[in-house]
Amino acid sequence: MKMSGLLMAMLLLAGCVTINIYFPAAEAEQAADRIVDDILGKTPPPAEPKGSFLPSRLGVRLGQQLLDFLIPAAQAGTPDFTVNTPRIRQLQASMKKRFKSLKPFYEGGAIGFTKNALVSVHDAAAIGLKNKNRVKQLVAAENSDRNALYQAIAEANGHPDWEPEIRATFARTWIQKAARGWWFQASNGGWKQK
Repeated sequence: MKMSGLLMAMLLLAGCVTINIYFPAAEAEQAADRIVDDILGKTPPPAEPKGSFLPSRLGVRLGQQLLDFLIPAAQAGTPDFTVNTPRIRQLQASMKKRFKSLKPFYEGGAIGFTKNALVSVHDAAAIGLKNKNRVKQLVAAENSDRNALYQAIAEANGHPDWEPEIRATFARTWIQKAARGWWFQASNGGWKQK
């Protein structure tokens, strides 16, 4: 009787197939690296060499084959993380052009990267009176483009719900790519200098 119950449970388990659509974090990080490097005018680092394939242990391999036999794998395919649409290219070009005007204010400590992947005034006293309106306009335009970029990437990938993960990926990337001496907002909201 126990054997038939176990057999029934295995058959039910074999009939269950779940396809998970996950956020492709590694692909998003690579895309963020390329986009941020382009905007900041940095040469992207050389591609890392692919790791060699190490054969798995015989026991693990046999276990995987048995599991694949009992529960057929459903594959959704490798995600194609799209960041090359006309809208994304236009936003990226706009941000790249604006960076030349923003750079002195990053370097002077007047502005910095926020924890939400935007730009904010860090030290208003570091902005000369004649530049206050200009910086305000530059920051507003930059944040508008950044918000649109993160949403455009999510929509280009058919997952508007990925926008928070894309934003978080870019937040980490902006901080990582910031030059020494630039300011950024830590997760607790406090400002830190790189």
